[in-house]
Amino acid sequence: MSGTVVTSKEKVRAHRARLRAQGLRPIQIWVPDVRARSFVAAARKQSKAVAASRYAKKDQAFIDAISDGILE
Repeated sequence: MSGTVVTSKEKVRAHRARLRAQGLRPIQIWVPDVRARSFVAAARKQSKAVAASRYAKKDQAFIDAISDGILE
């Protein structure tokens, strides 16, 4: 066995270098935490508002129309 110790920092650096050599570049995307209580409360509030709208049936018909076949 080799006595060389490779740190996790060095492994990550090498991994990223291989990805860059493949023509890729790193990006970072921040998204809402759907597990957060505040997100759940806001989503529920918005869903209720949409459902209570006078356009609810038309809105749902639109969603159904554009979603048709997506999950097949």
